[in-house]
Amino acid sequence: MKLNQLKDNPGARHTRILVGRGIGSGKGKTGGRGVKGQKARTGVALKGFEGGQSPLIRRMPKRGFTSQRGCMSAVNLDTIQEALDSKKLSASKPIDAAALIEAGVIYCAGEGLKLLSGASPLKTKANFVVTKASESAVKAVEKAGGKVEILPAKVNKLLREKKKAAK
Repeated sequence: MKLNQLKDNPGARHTRILVGRGIGSGKGKTGGRGVKGQKARTGVALKGFEGGQSPLIRRMPKRGFTSQRGCMSAVNLDTIQEALDSKKLSASKPIDAAALIEAGVIYCAGEGLKLLSGASPLKTKANFVVTKASESAVKAVEKAGGKVEILPAKVNKLLREKKKAAK
């Protein structure tokens, strides 16, 4: 085989269609766009427009609402155990939202902190100050010799505001 005998496979190369080069080309006049006017131009967005009648999205009834309540941060006991093992958290001080944020376990407390039991049990004796806690998490903490103090969400919010004012 020689270089001058090489060929593409049949159908591998397509001839480019020249658009808008006269009616005889088959793609003349409207250039394959089918219409003249707004839809023939670039940058047209007519999604949802139904020719002047009220669009479907506006005809459908609106139901439900978006909750304005802030979300609550949840943290598992096994995550806390990892932080205690790596010395990011101290078990001698009460573990609350501020301590967890400082240790980098959670990003922000939101409306409060919820304590959940994880896959592995808590081994270290520690005291927790949280907004909510699951029953299994409370049992796991008490089994390790610690305590769980549950604060109302408003008190937790006031404590955060006081800490911000102190900084």
